[in-house]
Amino acid sequence: MTRPALRDAALALAGFLVLAILPLITSSSALIDFVIRCAALGLFATSLNLLVGYGGMVSFGHGLFFGMGAYSFGILMQRTGMPIPLAVLLTLCISALVALVVGAICVRLKEIYFAFVTLAFQMLVHSMIIAWVPVTGGDQGLRGGIPRPAFLGINLSDQKQLYLFSAALLVLGLLAMRHIVSSPFGYALRMVRDNATRAGFLGINVYRTRLTAFVLAGAFASLGGVIMSLFVSGAYPEFAFWTMSGEAVFIVMLGGTANFLGPLVGTGILLLLNDFVTRTAEHHGLVLGSVILLFALGLRKGLLDFVMEWLAARRTRDAATPAPVAVKGTST
Repeated sequence: MTRPALRDAALALAGFLVLAILPLITSSSALIDFVIRCAALGLFATSLNLLVGYGGMVSFGHGLFFGMGAYSFGILMQRTGMPIPLAVLLTLCISALVALVVGAICVRLKEIYFAFVTLAFQMLVHSMIIAWVPVTGGDQGLRGGIPRPAFLGINLSDQKQLYLFSAALLVLGLLAMRHIVSSPFGYALRMVRDNATRAGFLGINVYRTRLTAFVLAGAFASLGGVIMSLFVSGAYPEFAFWTMSGEAVFIVMLGGTANFLGPLVGTGILLLLNDFVTRTAEHHGLVLGSVILLFALGLRKGLLDFVMEWLAARRTRDAATPAPVAVKGTST
C-alpha cells in the first residue's frame, strides 16, 4: 500500500473513531439523527461529484440511484427477510446494473443533453414508483417499516447502533471513492474531463471511462439511499424525484467540486441551514434560497474550495515575503 493510501486509511480510521466517541460525549438524539442524515446525503453528494467534479458530467437525474437504493433495499428486506449485509450488497448490484443501462445511453451525449436525458430517466423511474402500487406502495411509499434482523451482534433497531452502522458505511464509502479518484483511473477520468479528444489520442477509451464512473457513482449513491431508508424505516417517491437531484447539485456547489471532502462539507451546511431556517422562518424556502444565492454570488465557488484557495494563496504570499535581514550595529 502506498503512503498516500496509508494516510487516507489512517484519516478514515481517525474520522470513524471521532464519530464513534460522539455518542459518549453527548446524549443528544437530534445530533445522532443529524449525523445519520449527513452520512446518507454525504455519500449521495460525493458520488455525484465523481461525475461533476472529476468527470465533468453534470447529472440532473442522480437522485434516480438514491431512490433506487432506498426502494431496492426496502423491498428486499420486506419481501425476503434476508440478512442486512446481503441486502445491501444486492442493492449495490441492482443499482450498478441500472446505472450501466442508463449510462450506456447517456454518457455518449455531451453537456446539456447528458444532463436532461439523465433527468428524463429519473422521472421515468419516479413514474414507475408511483404506478407500481403493489410493489412500491405508490405515492404513499413503502409502508409497514423495514425489518431489521440482527447480524453479527448488531441490532439496527437501536438508534446508537444504527448511528455507528451509518458512520461506518460513510467512512468506508468515502475511503473507497477517495481511492478511486486517486487511482490511475481517477487521473484518466480527469484527463477525459479536461480534454476528451487528447485523452482519446493517448489511448484512453473515453466512453468506457465515463461509463465506469457513471456506474460507480450510481452504486455509491444507492448506498446513501440504503442509509436513508433505514433511518426513516421506509422509502418514498420523493427520494427519486427531480428535487432530490437538485438538492445534491446544491450540496456540491455549496461545498465545492475541487476538493474531495467538499460535498461532505456542503451536506453539513445545507442540513444546518435547512434545520435552522425551517424552525425560525415562516417562508423557509425563500430564506434558504436567498442564503444559497449569497453563497454562490459571494464566494463564486464552494466553501471548502474558497478556504483551500485562500490558504494556498496565503502560504504562497508568506513564502514570497523575504525574511528581515539583521544588520549589525556599529559602536563608536
